[in-house]
Amino acid sequence: MRRRTPLPPSPLPQREGVDPVRVRLPFGGTWPTVREYLVERLTGAGDGVVDGMFDAGLVVGADGTAVAPDAAYVPGMFVWFHRELPAEVRVPFELRIVHRDEHIVVVDKPHFLATTPRGSHVAETALARLRRELGIPSLTAAHRLDRLTAGLVLFTVRPEERGAYQTLFRDRRVRKVYEAVAPYDPALTLPRSVRSRIVKERGSLTAREVEGEPNAVSHVELIEHRADLARYRLVPGTGQTHQLRVHMNALGVPLLGDPLYPVVTDPVPAGDFRRPLQLLARELEFTDPVTGVAHVFRTGRTLAAWSGDPEWAGQ
Repeated sequence: MRRRTPLPPSPLPQREGVDPVRVRLPFGGTWPTVREYLVERLTGAGDGVVDGMFDAGLVVGADGTAVAPDAAYVPGMFVWFHRELPAEVRVPFELRIVHRDEHIVVVDKPHFLATTPRGSHVAETALARLRRELGIPSLTAAHRLDRLTAGLVLFTVRPEERGAYQTLFRDRRVRKVYEAVAPYDPALTLPRSVRSRIVKERGSLTAREVEGEPNAVSHVELIEHRADLARYRLVPGTGQTHQLRVHMNALGVPLLGDPLYPVVTDPVPAGDFRRPLQLLARELEFTDPVTGVAHVFRTGRTLAAWSGDPEWAGQ
């Protein structure tokens, strides 16, 4: 087996807790210069943006020196640069630390805060916040929780241990328990395990169930109900995108505050934090692959629709 060549370290520091962009020039490329390749690749950056980066010396090579605009294209070469950070509305909720040691950090993430930089959410993410607040630039997420979902997320401290923790999630050796608030249906027989095949196509906001061998399993239990609302305990056996939301919708009890299921609604304006998705990652349980310690972490959060928040009155 060929040993993978280690990636070179970044010559640029993080900015606002966000890593610089690393680009490796493809082998077999026919571009005459590095600039022309980046102009073609970064089409979404806008006219003149790449040229401006080169003119300002913001595109650098492995030794940290600026790459000249007319530098020849070298297949396999690495370059780095910082992307312009988008204007972001701050999510005005606390990111609570549940556990911290020399190997991991477990946090209790609020609704609306993305786990890692993606799209228009970059510096205003759990990862970037933690790197800034804790002063740990090597911090990395071992898994990801949807931006609209609150609850427990595990981060790793040491790069050399990252793979061991990520493998826990890949191999489903982490027991995850969620809580949700949704309509109450007295005709729905619970507990039950829901099995189906879920696919999410590139470019689509929603996932959907299709015919075929099941690839998604969720265990659904009723915790309690009052009037037309209920609190549910959800235990995913797999990790398909939007799995719990899709399965609850298929049962006829879509989660409160869900902007995608059963129908896609208009986007919530930036800064409107009034009615979060009523889904909470309540528990994480696993045996630490580095220390051997058996961990059980629980969130301290509650779901607003069940705790009497007036925004959810009448739901």
